[in-house]
Parts: sequence; C-alpha cells; structure tokens
Amino acid sequence: MLTRKWIRTVLTPKVLLQGILAKGILATAALGAVAGQAARADEIRIGEINSYSALPAFTEPYRKGWQLAVEEINAAGGIGGKTLVVVSRDDGGKPADAVTAANELVSKDGVALIAGTFFSNIGLAVSDFAAQKKILFMAAEPLTDAITWSKGNRYTFRLRPSNYMQAAMLAEEAAKLPAKRWATIAPNYEYGQSAVAVFKQLLSAKRPDIEWVGEQWPPQGKIDAGAVVEAIDAVKPEAILNVTFGPDLVKLVREGNTRGTFQGRAVVSFLTGEPEYLDPLKAETPEGWIVTGYPWSAVPQPEHAAFLKAYQARYNDYPRVGSVVGYSMIKSIAAVLAKAGSTDTEKMIAAAEGVAVDMPFGRIVFRALDHQATMGAFVGRTALKDGKGVMVDAVYRDGAKYLPTDDEVRKLRPAN
Repeated sequence: MLTRKWIRTVLTPKVLLQGILAKGILATAALGAVAGQAARADEIRIGEINSYSALPAFTEPYRKGWQLAVEEINAAGGIGGKTLVVVSRDDGGKPADAVTAANELVSKDGVALIAGTFFSNIGLAVSDFAAQKKILFMAAEPLTDAITWSKGNRYTFRLRPSNYMQAAMLAEEAAKLPAKRWATIAPNYEYGQSAVAVFKQLLSAKRPDIEWVGEQWPPQGKIDAGAVVEAIDAVKPEAILNVTFGPDLVKLVREGNTRGTFQGRAVVSFLTGEPEYLDPLKAETPEGWIVTGYPWSAVPQPEHAAFLKAYQARYNDYPRVGSVVGYSMIKSIAAVLAKAGSTDTEKMIAAAEGVAVDMPFGRIVFRALDHQATMGAFVGRTALKDGKGVMVDAVYRDGAKYLPTDDEVRKLRPAN
C-alpha cells in the first residue's frame, strides 16, 4: 500500500532489454531521492495524484493501467524522444492532502502537468488549484458534472463519462420501466448528490408521471445499511436508484437481500457493473439490476482486444475499469504532448482541445467546448454465473451521444 510516497516510472528501451519488464519490476524512488530534483532535458514529468490508500479496489488496477501505458510509450521511443516519467502521490482520500501534493509536484519536482484523482470533491479541489497555478490538470476519474461545467476552468480536462452522461444512459433504460414510485440511495458528498440530482432531472423529463417518494444519504464509507433499507421499505417504492459503491454497496446488498428489499422492485445503479464493485458481491450479487459497468471479457472493440492481451501478459490478471482509466489517461496525455510538441501549458491546452485519442473502447475526443472527453460506458444488467456476479446484455454507449447541446453547456459553464 502506498502512503505518501513518490513513484518514478522510467522505462527506456535499454531497461527493457535488460529484462526489467519480464520481471515485473518498475523503477521507483522514494521521496528523499526524488523530491526537489528538476526534470532532466531528456524526460517529461507528469504529476499523478490518487486515493491509493483510501480506495485500493479501484486505484490499484488504475495504477497498473497507467504503468502499462508508460511502459508502452517509452518502449516506443517516448514523447519526441523524451522519456515519460510519472511521479505519483497518495492523497489518502483527503482534498487538503491532494492540494498539498499538487503544490509540491509543481513547485519542487518540475512536473509539466497534473493528472489523476478519484473522489469528486478531491477532483474539484485539484481543479481549483490548477486554475490558480495555471497548470494543466487531466482529471481521470471524478464524475461530478461541476468539474467541467459550473466549476470548470480552461486548465482542467476530464476523461471519464460524467454523472450527466451516465445518468442519461441509465435514465434511457429506466424510462422503459413501468415503475412510477422511485426512491434513491446515494453517498452524501458531491458525487452522490450530483448523480441523484441529474438522474432525477433526466428521468422526470422523460416520464412526468414519476413520483420521488424517498431519499437516503448515508455518509460515504460509513453506511448503516440496516437503517437505510428499513427507511426505503417504509416508503414502498416500485423502483430504486442506487449510487453507493465499494464496501458500502456490499453492505447495502447484503442487508437488502436479507430483508427482501430488492424483491419485486426494479433497481437502477451507477457503476455496479464494474468489476471493482461487482466482484466483491460474489454469490450475493442481485440479479437484474440495470447498471453501468465493464464486461471485460466480452468487449467487442478490437482496440480492447489488444489492450486485454497486453494487460494480462503484464499482470497475469484481468483489467478493471480503473485499469482502462489509468491506461487511457496516460495515452491521452501522450497524445496532447505529441500534438503540442511542447510542455508549455498554453500550447498543451490548445492541443488538448479537440485532441483525438485511441483507447481500449475506441476513439474518443476531448471537446473544446467544455474539456469533457467522449469516452462512453457499457449499460447492461447484473446476473449470477458460477456463483459470481457478472454483467450481461451489455451495450457500449458512445459518450458523445449523451451530452446536452452546446448551447446548454455554454449556460452551465462559466466563461474563462
């Protein structure tokens, strides 16, 4: 487990020839050996920040993904002949620690840009830092709409499909359900609040007959699942929107299964089809939930086949969504750097606006209008197979098709 340590990943063709990759060893240096050193002329440094100790189920695969991308890029000659170096920090799930890490990466370690973060509140904090310090920030995971809209800035770009995009995908399916009485369960912080608000907005627009009969807002990481399902049962909904994830999801499902909360009720759930969150449910996986996720063994895109082969060869494991996000984050940064031909922030911003990137789900574009990538997500249902949770009937939804109009985005995003 990483706690407040730097990771310096440098893999050159010479190192590859020495067999480092074959042994699965990455070049790393502790804080004292790296901090304060200026970037060499033959390297480009990226500062990376994430909640490694707070949410290892997602961030460990994510780290493997970005490490694989760095290895591939450097083995192919780097960026314009320069070695790509990632200097990584653990924010511990705390916005203040993330900002401190970002400041040290910029002021002491000479990074050209910052990338990463998981939790939405942390992403917003680092985004604000990027705007103040005028440094590019590639937000990999935070899903809050605010990061590209109401609190968006010209220095911040976001990779993953936002809450709005995933809510639009799920609302499209939810609108087909006969259910009229809906209740919601979501963690009580920026991500959960944003997801519930936009899902309600989009589903109610499609189905004006919908009635919202109850809300539960457990604290992130501290859900009292018994109290939550008891409160849900009390309002007698016909359908439930779930936004909990990680250990909270496991507790919610276990308690809900015990009490029969999900029986006879439709459930629509953000992220639950992602292996990070589906795998821990094991035989307790509820069947038939409509979810966004990642059916890693059944992705039809040819780009994914190449990624899957490389990932399994490197780690002897299957990828999670975090793996795809980490890998695609570095590939996106490499595309920006190659297009810019420079690490000058203004040139990188100009290059990032409209840049096209080939990722495991196909080609995506970072929109100039709001700096949102068009990465999509899979929508399907949960099922049990051989005592394990799986995602079935999954269809990839192109993120570009689930965004509001340009005029609507302009109203949402401040001029900057």
